[in-house]
Amino acid sequence: MARTDRRTHGFFTAGHVILELGPGRSGEGGVREAGEYDFAVVGAGSAGCPLAARLSEGGRHRVLLLEAGPPDRNPWIHLPIGYGKTFLDPKVNWKYETDPEPHLGGRRIYWPRGKVLGGSSSINGLVYVRGVPADFDLWRQQGCEGWSYADLLPYFRLSEGNARGADEWHGGSGPLGVEDPRWRGAVMEAYIAAAVQAGLPRNPDFNGESQEGVGYFQLTIRNGRRSSAASAFLAPARERDNLRIVTGAHVEQLLFEGARACGLVWRQGDGSRAQARVRGEIVLCGGAINSPQLLMLSGIGPGEHLREMGIEVRRELSGVGENLHDHYQIRSLYRMTRPGSLNEKLASPFGKIALAAAYLFGRRGLLTIGAGVVGAFARTRPELADPDIELHVIPFTTDRMGTGLHRFPGFTVNMNQSRPESRGRIRLASPDPLAAPSILANYLASETDRRTVIDGLKLVRRIAAQPALKGWIEREFAPGPEVEGDEALLDYARANGGSIYHPVGTCRMGPAHDPMAVVDPALRVRGVEGLRVADASIMPQVVSGNSNAACIMIGEKCAGMLRTAHG
Repeated sequence: MARTDRRTHGFFTAGHVILELGPGRSGEGGVREAGEYDFAVVGAGSAGCPLAARLSEGGRHRVLLLEAGPPDRNPWIHLPIGYGKTFLDPKVNWKYETDPEPHLGGRRIYWPRGKVLGGSSSINGLVYVRGVPADFDLWRQQGCEGWSYADLLPYFRLSEGNARGADEWHGGSGPLGVEDPRWRGAVMEAYIAAAVQAGLPRNPDFNGESQEGVGYFQLTIRNGRRSSAASAFLAPARERDNLRIVTGAHVEQLLFEGARACGLVWRQGDGSRAQARVRGEIVLCGGAINSPQLLMLSGIGPGEHLREMGIEVRRELSGVGENLHDHYQIRSLYRMTRPGSLNEKLASPFGKIALAAAYLFGRRGLLTIGAGVVGAFARTRPELADPDIELHVIPFTTDRMGTGLHRFPGFTVNMNQSRPESRGRIRLASPDPLAAPSILANYLASETDRRTVIDGLKLVRRIAAQPALKGWIEREFAPGPEVEGDEALLDYARANGGSIYHPVGTCRMGPAHDPMAVVDPALRVRGVEGLRVADASIMPQVVSGNSNAACIMIGEKCAGMLRTAHG
């Protein structure tokens, strides 16, 4: 039954008519017809939300946005510290894990990824770091015209609403809220002082003139609440008649007419299936795991592997699923001599009341922190042009993220290499669209990566040994003083390190002569019409920092290219 309203549980067809997903027309095999669109965006994450919002501006284009997860109603999503609660929550988290990692003693590594409106921007640690200009200039030098830092800075500025205001590097009126931290404890100031004593310059802006140094991270927060891609871009666009947002929609495959992608099929949470036709273009924004998975399920990818899975090869692209890489983090944990961390606050009923009061009555305090309060970017070798490691300093300790904190005061320093050389891959584990894919990160396969990890851990210790922290640290209890020497530090890293949740590269962008490039610099899938990819998977090389800001930029740039291409 057709009717005209603005609610998001139906589907848009010509003349602003919504076709209900309940009783109605069915296509072949009981698949319900859900209308026709100019654009379809698969995945409402860091790139998908700005892309769908921008494409629907002006009301000219009919846009369908499909998200496998639920709406972002979970209150922990919007409380900044809430990432500790969503870290293991299957209602909003894909909860992937890698295959046994060969260079980590066969350990499987947990990979949380957002399965909710906003994607991983709704469950991440809120740190806003773009990377260094050389990251993007390298993409351009590798043949990706239009992707230099000078080309991309306008898109970063377009999305950013920085509380400091606009300047040469920042936007002040964009939809994405970016703020300085609302909590700065004495131990964080001591850590900054210690890093300066260890030789790092103090840096007030990691996204400004230079990244190197130590200082406070800026966070994706507005008015004390998380500024996710959903709250920043989709919330203002929800009521547009030409934008349909469908949650609980797990896309199973793409539909084709010859070499052209012309539609898609998805499964709802109740098991029913629907399909929509797309007259313009389909854009995959599922991220480094889900985008290559959907391509392979649709017959686009390494031919031999697809045939092994019993999938007809529609377009052989050997690079689909290859070039997977991620930032590998190793934690150093310190027990403090005095209070000043989240640990003891949460261990006390009175501490919990104080935390809640500070947040409720002023949107301040430890409940506003991200997965890094203080950050540092440093070079492990003086001959390097840019920092090659990043530190996240947080005022709590735990045996495992998402579980309880220790009951004594403590802080954590997470160290990761900025530009890893090791490469892994994504493969289908099954032709079942609902099955998790096979993920091999191949961490620490490269000698450079192993050397950088050792030197990074040594720098963390050197900072901790400075006079400014002398009155704060009782002892290092991980790795612990008994872990000495390069081999012991490397063994600790292999046995205890994990993802810092920045997987990229599996639909790599590249020039026409690159046989492993999946998309061209316009993000069009090679040899397929009407299909693009716009998310972390297109990065040839991961950025030197947290990946969320770059993914939002990719969504913004793709929207600009599509609007140009389609008038």
